[in-house]
Amino acid sequence: MSDLPAGEPAVLAFDGGSTKTDVVLVSGDGVVLGRARVGPSNHQLVGLEGMLTALSEAVTAVTGAAHRSGGARPVCPTGVYCLAGIDLPVDEEKLALAIGAEGWTDQVILRNDTFAVSRAGTTSSWGIGVVCGTGMNCAAVGPDGRTARFPALAEISGDFAPGGAWLGVRALGLALRAGDGRGGPTTLSERVPAHLEQPDAEAVLTGIYTGTIPYGRLFELARVLLDAAADGDVLAREAADMLADEVAAFVRAAVIRLDMQDEPVEVVLGGGVFDTKDVVFHERVAAGVHQVAPRAVLVRLDAPPVLGAALIGLDAIGATPTALASVRDALTATAP
Repeated sequence: MSDLPAGEPAVLAFDGGSTKTDVVLVSGDGVVLGRARVGPSNHQLVGLEGMLTALSEAVTAVTGAAHRSGGARPVCPTGVYCLAGIDLPVDEEKLALAIGAEGWTDQVILRNDTFAVSRAGTTSSWGIGVVCGTGMNCAAVGPDGRTARFPALAEISGDFAPGGAWLGVRALGLALRAGDGRGGPTTLSERVPAHLEQPDAEAVLTGIYTGTIPYGRLFELARVLLDAAADGDVLAREAADMLADEVAAFVRAAVIRLDMQDEPVEVVLGGGVFDTKDVVFHERVAAGVHQVAPRAVLVRLDAPPVLGAALIGLDAIGATPTALASVRDALTATAP
């Protein structure tokens, strides 16, 4: 357990992604001293300097919220930096040097942001987390502390159905193929253009191609496809099944790599795709996981991932169960 006085900052925890960065400052006894949100910190999108700028802004904001001097270094002993874009060892090496040089914390614990999702949803310090939003990734910690993760760099790292962006593009593709004769009939021919307020799928394609429709809006079509699948559309069902199978494949691989086949492992599902009401999608994911881990328990994440980063830090300093419960209650109950 940390020997810091009660109420003193012990853990500075970040959940940094492609659209925002959440940060919290907590004491060793689980009191949330400050909380803030700033812009994106994924170095693959904003560059190394952009990442450091975002983290610096986050430090200033959270120390201000905690009514402490933002210029003091270190802010606290332990820093947990759960950041999107840490996909390969070279990423970790580069970011560890850059973050360590800033001196925000004495100890730097660097993780892919999927580890934050996993810890936020588990009742213990080990388990599996799967994020399926625009993209998809999986990270796991075994009962013995060993970890497993995946590059998750889409097609170049062997991901066959890499998340909701892929599913949205597939929705448009199926609609287009139905119109030009390359594919079979599908309700996506009407659903896709209707969602984007266009007359037909070709108009959607033209809008994406010319930029009048932002490319990022294709992600919205993931939900359109899943709704079509739930309503019995055969082609949409095939695409949804491919994504469900990819989710299960990630989890099965993590289970086997960490020898958790006989464990009651918690599998935390985070990201917007898992909000779907498509029951078959959820059932297919569960069935695929239970092929190798029959005791696995699937859990839908209902807490902010930054909670997981804070818990990783508290685990590292040996915080009490009471402290872990306190920070969980505080961060689950309130929004930034």
